Amino acid sequence: MLKEHHKWFEHSIPLIASENIPSPAVREAIISDFGNRYAEGWPGERVYAGCVYIDKVEVECMSLAKKLFKAEFADVRPISGVVANLVIYSAFSNPGDVMLASSIPAGGHISHGKKEHSGTAGLVHGLEIEFYPFDAEQMTIDVDKTKKKVEELKAANKLPKIAMFGGSLFLFPHPVKELSDFLKSYNIHINYDAAHVAGLIAGNQFQDPLREGADTLTMSTHKTLFGPQGGLVLGFEKHGDVIKKATFPGLTSSHHIHHMAAKAITFAESLEFGKDYAKQVIKNAKALAEALSDFGFKVLGEKRGFTESHQIALNVLDYSDGGKVEGDLEKANIIVNRQLIPGDIKAGRNYFHPGGIRLGVSEITRLGMKESEMKEIASFIKNVIIDKKNPKRLVSNVKSFRRNYQKVQYCFDKKLGAYEYVKLR
Repeated sequence: MLKEHHKWFEHSIPLIASENIPSPAVREAIISDFGNRYAEGWPGERVYAGCVYIDKVEVECMSLAKKLFKAEFADVRPISGVVANLVIYSAFSNPGDVMLASSIPAGGHISHGKKEHSGTAGLVHGLEIEFYPFDAEQMTIDVDKTKKKVEELKAANKLPKIAMFGGSLFLFPHPVKELSDFLKSYNIHINYDAAHVAGLIAGNQFQDPLREGADTLTMSTHKTLFGPQGGLVLGFEKHGDVIKKATFPGLTSSHHIHHMAAKAITFAESLEFGKDYAKQVIKNAKALAEALSDFGFKVLGEKRGFTESHQIALNVLDYSDGGKVEGDLEKANIIVNRQLIPGDIKAGRNYFHPGGIRLGVSEITRLGMKESEMKEIASFIKNVIIDKKNPKRLVSNVKSFRRNYQKVQYCFDKKLGAYEYVKLR
């Protein structure tokens, strides 16, 4: 089944916005002996012996992360973006405190969510969640209404301890600069969850949260930042000690050292190739959004040019719902995900049958695709959703389209196929 999966993705169009394809060098690190070892603690302060080379790699990994994101402090040990967010919750709040975040239909991530929705912030750390007011036309946080809401929360003795920017459906930069001074005047800690846009930030193509007023920056390392699955916390030295303790012993034991080594390679690749990659990602996202709009799709964010990130969001209610569309496209080897969009919850729709789908161009860009290929992909999507063609009859066309895009680009070594199955036996 592992081999079949590799073959399937070799012949598919992967448009999951939260995924990417790692380079051969990153894959090599993942299968190294580091994956069998423990290195609890901070380099030079380990609980176990045997960490001579692990320490050297981790110090280099932190150095590369700080250089890439122009940060004073980096903790490369969180094993996922969710754990990175939990580090922030643990370091800068207590159970029962209030956090301001985006709702899921407005782009928020489940790790920012309420307990009643099984969201990490509420369920695991016991935070009370208040949602940012959202401007659905602009597809971002409403600045003036947010200021008013914070003042109302203060009057109700529910002043937030943390303001969480960033999210899962993330088309445009968030108003960190516009709100940071206001939020800090209330001593609210500002965290920016860059899980989706970390590679665009690293490439100087999206926004610069740490210079715009964020206190800390969290992320996963495998979306627009094309690394292994893992997490990262960045910030300033003044917050270093409390972050370190929250990560270990608070939230990790082993921190998946093979992935830490792979992160170091990813940061080096991003320093070398990340700017060109990020520029092409945004060009591709815009080209795909425009082509889909030209075909008659309702693409969210139209008034702002559809997107400034790697993502595109479609309202598909004219044809079906997001769950049905996701399934039909998968039958054609086009891999997307269904997506809650503004208005879904009020209309009684749920995550299994939402009003939208989300597309991401991070992986296909790394395979070398450019604007002209985006038009072809839009045509395939139209064939399935608007024209109602049999998805299975499109598979051969998708396979033919994918034939010339089988190597990872924007990396040091391209000799291994992107989905080539590596057999060690």
